[in-house]
Amino acid sequence: MGDEICNCHFSDHDYGQYYRRLKEETKQLGLLFAENKLSSLSNYCGLEQEAWILDACNFPVPENRFLLESLNHELLSPELAQFNIELNVTPQLLAKNGLSKMQTELESLWQMCESVLQRKQLHMEMIGILPTVRDEELVVANMSAMNRYRSLNEQVLNSRDGQPLSLDIVGVEHLQSKHADVMLESAATSLQLHRQINARSSARYYNAAIIVSAITVAVGANSPYLFAKKLWEETRIPLFEQAVEVGGYGHAKNGPVRRVSFGTGYAKQTIFECFEENLAHFPVLLPVKLTDADRRFPYLRMHNGTIWRWNRPIVGFDTDGTPHLRIEHRVISAGPTIVDEMANAAFFYGLQEYFAIHSIAAEKLLSFSEAKNNFYNAARHGMETKIRWPDLENKKVDKTSISTLISSSLLSFAAQGLRVLDIDKHDIEMYLGIIGARVESGQTGAVWQKKYVENNQSDMQKLTQAYRENRLTAKPVHTWAI
Repeated sequence: MGDEICNCHFSDHDYGQYYRRLKEETKQLGLLFAENKLSSLSNYCGLEQEAWILDACNFPVPENRFLLESLNHELLSPELAQFNIELNVTPQLLAKNGLSKMQTELESLWQMCESVLQRKQLHMEMIGILPTVRDEELVVANMSAMNRYRSLNEQVLNSRDGQPLSLDIVGVEHLQSKHADVMLESAATSLQLHRQINARSSARYYNAAIIVSAITVAVGANSPYLFAKKLWEETRIPLFEQAVEVGGYGHAKNGPVRRVSFGTGYAKQTIFECFEENLAHFPVLLPVKLTDADRRFPYLRMHNGTIWRWNRPIVGFDTDGTPHLRIEHRVISAGPTIVDEMANAAFFYGLQEYFAIHSIAAEKLLSFSEAKNNFYNAARHGMETKIRWPDLENKKVDKTSISTLISSSLLSFAAQGLRVLDIDKHDIEMYLGIIGARVESGQTGAVWQKKYVENNQSDMQKLTQAYRENRLTAKPVHTWAI
């Protein structure tokens, strides 16, 4: 979904032609898996940082075009709404000081954006859901002026037979809203982590990402409010799922297979199974005519970009053009600070490595339905959630709180995983030390926001300003005072 498209209106012929090319490319990818011809390189990582553009009063302002045109930087991209922007970093080898190099580059790019925005007395913020965003701002008038977004909006509504999208989130409070477009999606911003993997071990790494999602969504929670309603610790999860609530083919479009979801199961052999599912279960949304179909799978990749699993398999390319596989971990909220985000990244990569290479496959002990329940319970309740968790050494499943799990074993497991990856000792201690201190204090971004509101009433503007003042210190969220 990162590329612009030429046209917005499609015929039955367009859908048929696109599906034929998608089917061909899926078959070609299957052959690469079967013949072991995908890239053998692994352990490269990267990230996407979604952010808000705000005015001096901390309300969202539709100015991403100004920022993009002013900098003309290859690592900046538009998002669905004009008040959102995406920052990227150069992929790094997940070894040595790769993580701290990403942090330094992201900090530099962030400051570059801030300097440009200051010309208009604007600034950026990294937070899952902006407390000051209002329902009336999530409208097509604030959509980025790109064909791909307008087409996506039209096709999602067409697939729903013109029915509006309904937001119905039951948390501490209850929020209901209806929208005639997909702009609700723009209220959720995240830190998306990428990791290149080898095809032969892709199932283990994909399944490990699924299993640890409950941990990472809880420890990185930073979205407790939407439209001044206190909802889930990580309200981004139900918000995004309901903002693009579209299912599969025909009579199944209202069924359990959704375009935004936790997925339908573990990978059994390889993550090629996800691309087979894409072809078999999800209608084409954007049947555009693409080029370079022989080598770079444009139809398969565009289609995959319209299916938002919380852990999404991706086909990319090495510098020499060899196709490779990545897993995109999408569950972690944006913010509160860059160092918090990099700590979240280190924790995820370390845990993923530990569980993916362990002699006992965690997915053999913990069922997919249990992993899924863990994820949604953790998104709703945060680090104190009790979840079912695989004890690999004793080959059993226990039930305990996420915070206890992290303190008693998961920090150690993550450290082991990072050492296997040969991450610098200093970076392991620094990043995992932040996670440990966050768990010990009990203060995630979501918890800090709720504490602030309890002490200062429900003034979302003041909350956002206090959040910004703390974020500007660059100190991790567990140190923030109220």
